[in-house]
Amino acid sequence: MGLEGEQVHQSGSGWSPVYVEDNLAVMSVGFLLGSPDDAVIWRGPKKNGMIKQFLRDVDWGEVDFLIVDTPPGTSDEHLSVIQYLSGAHIDGAVIITTPQEVSLQDVRKEINFCLKVKLPIIGVVENMSGFICPKCKNESQIFPPTTGGAEKMCSDLGIPLLGRVPLDPNIGKSCDTGKSFFTEIPDSPATLSTLIIQKIQEFCSQRH
Repeated sequence: MGLEGEQVHQSGSGWSPVYVEDNLAVMSVGFLLGSPDDAVIWRGPKKNGMIKQFLRDVDWGEVDFLIVDTPPGTSDEHLSVIQYLSGAHIDGAVIITTPQEVSLQDVRKEINFCLKVKLPIIGVVENMSGFICPKCKNESQIFPPTTGGAEKMCSDLGIPLLGRVPLDPNIGKSCDTGKSFFTEIPDSPATLSTLIIQKIQEFCSQRH
């Protein structure tokens, strides 16, 4: 996001999030650390308390979408977010995977978790889905989908596949420099992921 070194300020209405642009605000534990190299060594109750603060004490204002980026797995963080936002009627979860089976095994558990806590699943996105050579335009499978990848998993479980994002080193460069990939490399095949965003927006608008 290009926000390294930014700090959170407190006002009468609560913590003020850090703005990337006029229509994009961010809150992160990273803003509260003394150094970007500091480790966050917290037990469950402290982590849960911070999640609650980020949701309750941050002056988000009027937002169209609140996106919570969680770590992989089915841990305290996921339960806490669902519990604290239960009254807000969460639209759903977007689940990210890569094509190889070792990733799909974790994602199946995440899907099972969503079903058990009755969290709607908007769909699955397959990241790093093939590498398209910028010169010859041929596609190579860096992470081969040995068991059929996200497409077969979604078909077996009856869950929508929102789309695939191919592997592009320029995405990593954009993240490192804190610049928007869509504006920096608009002709990359990965920019077709805007179609994924449209599907998510359509799902949310139908629920509302």
